[in-house]
Amino acid sequence: MPEGDTVFRTCARLHEALAGRALVAADLRWPGLSTANLVGQTVTEVVPRGKHILQRLDSGWTLHSHLLMEGQWRISRTSENPSAIAARGRVDPRRRERLDRGGRGSDDIRALLVTQEWTATGLRLGMLNLVRTSQEDTLVGHLGPDILTAGFDLQRAVANLSGPIGAALLDQRNLAGIGTMWASESLFLQRVFPWADAASLGSDVLVGVVSRARHLMTANLPHAVPTSTGIRRDGENTYVHARSGRPCRRCGTTIRVAQIGPPTRERAMFYCPTCQDGLAPGDDGGPIAPLGSR
Repeated sequence: MPEGDTVFRTCARLHEALAGRALVAADLRWPGLSTANLVGQTVTEVVPRGKHILQRLDSGWTLHSHLLMEGQWRISRTSENPSAIAARGRVDPRRRERLDRGGRGSDDIRALLVTQEWTATGLRLGMLNLVRTSQEDTLVGHLGPDILTAGFDLQRAVANLSGPIGAALLDQRNLAGIGTMWASESLFLQRVFPWADAASLGSDVLVGVVSRARHLMTANLPHAVPTSTGIRRDGENTYVHARSGRPCRRCGTTIRVAQIGPPTRERAMFYCPTCQDGLAPGDDGGPIAPLGSR
């Protein structure tokens, strides 16, 4: 699932392409939204809220989306004649363009927002809602402090953490934006056991972990390939995330992976049992194959 820094960059691109421009066509391919008419409305801004994307319109409505596991927004120059689109008020449904080299096409499209200059295509989105801007809290009001905002409330975020620290970092109600990569990397760099109870760690340790995650995510905002090691080459950009079965870069112990979180909401947590002082609950310490091997 894309993490807060990826969503932040997505919003920045959408804002640059759409803000201040009127929609000449809009096609929302989502149950309950297919008849919504956004034509003529101007995008005022596109902002992130944790892992959520809020596209605000001058009509007082907000188009909300969440990428979940596979979603993305793509920006391209408007290729069809905008006047023809405007005359129809929609994108020609017969125009089934292949959208990437992987062969995904219009069946993956969940939203199309078309201006004279740019077209934003929402592919495989996990959520799509249209709400009054004044009612955005019905969709994002449950989120904790956004780790990437300038006014991030560190003390409130730390106070929200309870239970196993790894799961607490991933719970967007505590603080918004952290996913499995930055949780795993931050805990490793701070030498904190992911299954340790947050209350037992003390505020200084919790502040250190959250501050480390914020620092890493902020430093990676300008870059499409995230890194905690300072290296952006594939396979060298993390210490533990997606490296199960491989040697720890710090001590040489085999990196392990285990599920963390409450039932139905478990997520993968990568860690070093030596550097982070222990094995995950239920882990017998047996051999583990490198991630991706058979």
